[in-house]
Amino acid sequence: MVAWRRHLHQYPELSFQEEKTPAMIAGLLREWGMDEVRTGVGGRGVVATLRGGAPGPTVAIRADFDALPIQDQKDVPYRSKVPGVMHACGHDAHTAELLGLAAVLARHREEIPGSIRFIFQHAEEELPGGAVAMVEDGAVDGVDAIFGAHLWSMAPVGRVWIGAGPIMANADDFVIEVKGKGGHGAIPQETVDSIVIGAQIVTNLQTIASRNVSPLDSVVVTIGTFHAGDNANVIADSCRMTGTVRTFLPHVRDRAEQRLKEIAEGVAGMLGGSAEVTYLRGYPAVINTEAEAEIAREAAIAACGEAHVERMQPLMGGEDFSYYLEKVPGAFLFVGAGNPEKGAVWPHHHPRFDLDERAMLIAGEVLGRAALSWLSRHRP
Repeated sequence: MVAWRRHLHQYPELSFQEEKTPAMIAGLLREWGMDEVRTGVGGRGVVATLRGGAPGPTVAIRADFDALPIQDQKDVPYRSKVPGVMHACGHDAHTAELLGLAAVLARHREEIPGSIRFIFQHAEEELPGGAVAMVEDGAVDGVDAIFGAHLWSMAPVGRVWIGAGPIMANADDFVIEVKGKGGHGAIPQETVDSIVIGAQIVTNLQTIASRNVSPLDSVVVTIGTFHAGDNANVIADSCRMTGTVRTFLPHVRDRAEQRLKEIAEGVAGMLGGSAEVTYLRGYPAVINTEAEAEIAREAAIAACGEAHVERMQPLMGGEDFSYYLEKVPGAFLFVGAGNPEKGAVWPHHHPRFDLDERAMLIAGEVLGRAALSWLSRHRP
């Protein structure tokens, strides 16, 4: 697994541009005698099925394999050889751990009461994501449950987090284009200041969380960029801002989108300008089903010990594993991969991101135990 992970780390491929990575994955799966290996699933995904020695249901395990447009700044032998592209989120390790698990289970197929489907997904990092297209292309057709894991560099290796219900958020993006009337900075009465309008919009958007949504629910509205103007003595005729909205519940998501548009358009109109809002719904919330989350928790305890397994608190991050969970029951968990002694202290999407590779073995074991346990409990 270490060799596979380091090879992928040196030769990363961006979302929707993956070619050599899926070819490598498919070649190994065929070498191990999978009963079926499909390539080009939903675009660039790879799906393999291993039929066990006894009839039974089908459980799936998913890993992703795309990289990010970030320059690798680590001083390690396996540093990315592709300028401006690196695995800064651990997807190389996700793929390596699932390959390792597939290799082991293929040697024990006669002991498996049912079938296991290995889903290797492209393009998790970039909307609309690879999962939705893979689902449409049949990746989970005939699947009865699914499991997945994310290695987490900001938590110590050897620990696992799993919980039932919503664990990751609806992840939506938006663009607000404000139009005013430009002019000289010394003659403001002749203008409609787009920056003043934009500033008022930024401030008033925070009332979505404080006044439009129940304090018992969760919502985050973040402005990530704000661009306007070119000169100190010129009042800008337009400004543009982008941001993200994170929620868990469908009605909160709907309410946040509605109020964001109403506030932006209303504030701009009140101040003499106009605002155009483009709202893009991203990945849905990741909602673990209770029974599968409990199976995953028991698998983690068996692998790591009860003292190292914790109930997961929801995160406002997004993950397109949610599309699989909309079709079949399942659970997504987090596995610690941080270790200061190995330099694995940097957050995900950081140019010096790295992880303790022992976490791959832990994640692979937990996913394997969960899949086999699920099959055993649901055998005919």
